[in-house]
Amino acid sequence: MTQRFSGKIALVTGAASGMGQATALRMGREGARVLCADINGAGVQATARAIADAGGEALAATADIGDPAQCRALVDQAVQAWGGLDMLCNVAGFGGLTPMQAETPETWQRMFAVNVHGPFYLSQAALPHLLARRGNIVNVASTAGLMGQAYMAAYTASKHALVGLTRAMAVEFGRQGIRINAVCPGGTATPFLQHFTVPDNAALDLIGRLSLRPDYAAPEDIANMICFVASAEAEFVNGSLISVDGGVVAA
Repeated sequence: MTQRFSGKIALVTGAASGMGQATALRMGREGARVLCADINGAGVQATARAIADAGGEALAATADIGDPAQCRALVDQAVQAWGGLDMLCNVAGFGGLTPMQAETPETWQRMFAVNVHGPFYLSQAALPHLLARRGNIVNVASTAGLMGQAYMAAYTASKHALVGLTRAMAVEFGRQGIRINAVCPGGTATPFLQHFTVPDNAALDLIGRLSLRPDYAAPEDIANMICFVASAEAEFVNGSLISVDGGVVAA
């Protein structure tokens, strides 16, 4: 395997499972030193061990990215351990299918805390270090950040907000040597997908109206794109929203 990230330092959230774990593992295999972060302590420890067992270098951190202090601490941990930061991958997410009128204030707040506030706080903390090393940020949004989706009002709103944050940062810092992009997955076979159970009496044609394939992407399919966008191969990619969805947003 190529060593695109030799000498690079990465912070990957959502690294305990799914596409965050797949991203951390691939970056570790390709030479990055990876700070693996997740609210699931046991899972993120397992990811860091897997990187180390494969000959890489990784640390694990348990954190709730909805808390700005914990976000700052994550960035500080990576910088103190390895001397800087080159890549911030905001992969952690929260979501589910709920009829609009059944959404609760608690779910709405948590959706934005994880999907928007966390990437914002982490980006704020990471930017000085990324600017110093001409690094980049990859946010993981969703096809729900590019289109309306039924029974996902809070999730769709939060992912649209993350897309807006990505574009705003890309413009603001585009002349300062760093890149900010968003990868937008469609349905992916991860534990996260278990939260997307169809509500009772839902109109199934609204949920599946744009599906072009009967299957889901693998976590590695998304990780492959995240790693490409984070690498020097994508040096001229900035402010982009890159769908990995089997053609859903094209329909």
